Amino acid sequence: MKKCILILVFAYIISSFFTLNLHAQNNNLALKVIVADQPEPFPNNAKSQLVNKLNLILTKNGLASADVLNRFFVTVVATPSTKDVIPGPPMQIAQSMDFTFYIADYYTQVIYSTAMLSSKGVGTNDNKSYMDAIKRLNINNSEVASFVKEGKEKIIKYFNENADKMLLEIRTLAKQREYEKALFLLTGIPYDCKKYTDFMALADDVYQQYVDYLCDINLAEAKAIWASSQNADGAALAGEYLAQILPDAKCYADAENLYKEIKGKVLDDWKFEMKKYQDEVDLESQRIEAWKSIGTAYGEGQQPTTTNIAWLH
Repeated sequence: MKKCILILVFAYIISSFFTLNLHAQNNNLALKVIVADQPEPFPNNAKSQLVNKLNLILTKNGLASADVLNRFFVTVVATPSTKDVIPGPPMQIAQSMDFTFYIADYYTQVIYSTAMLSSKGVGTNDNKSYMDAIKRLNINNSEVASFVKEGKEKIIKYFNENADKMLLEIRTLAKQREYEKALFLLTGIPYDCKKYTDFMALADDVYQQYVDYLCDINLAEAKAIWASSQNADGAALAGEYLAQILPDAKCYADAENLYKEIKGKVLDDWKFEMKKYQDEVDLESQRIEAWKSIGTAYGEGQQPTTTNIAWLH
């Protein structure tokens, strides 16, 4: 698991540093977009259209869409209300639909904000009229803006009221060496939280503990392997452990010395280089993105297999 996380960390850093957007840099409040499968007679692609609408709502109102479910999410439930048949030719179906929006806490099942909008769609069959109603749904209005504002304010209030408790929980996780889980919790802290700087200082500390811990373990394994097998095979096995050592680990210099020793022995037969950060990118930014990636990778592995939000209504 840790090996996979570190691979993801560096893949993410290399691919994303020059494409960071303003929301990511500011650690903006991010909500997971969840849309339950729509019951019959909704068409199969109705779900993806509703997801697109929710993503637009978040973007237009200054929030971000979360890659993983931390705890807060936004969703919408579509319900047909009226249906009229318009004589043709061609005959058409006109349907009105109600869309109920929710911002809620997945784990405590607390609803923070709701809003309802209506829309009408017309098509030559039920599916097309449903899709037309979704397409015509107007999300650029004061009701939607107020819905998002209320949800955001209540979530920020939650963080402010529970900040000390959360800081203690994260410190406890770090003491128990549950570093990835601690960093996952830290990825969900929004910039508007009053103790945001405390959380970020703790994140830096937990991250350093994590990379130092992994460095000690992996360097010890690499040394043991190399001591018993000072050949190309031993170098390849040792390299698998050295590859998991991050550049800002305290034992990185010792790892580099072992790397040089192995390289000098096996020469060009060993196709391996120690990990390094990009010189042209601010080191602190790289550290921030590294711990966020570790937390996100952990969160991806902890996601519920199914998301049951039937309790909303």
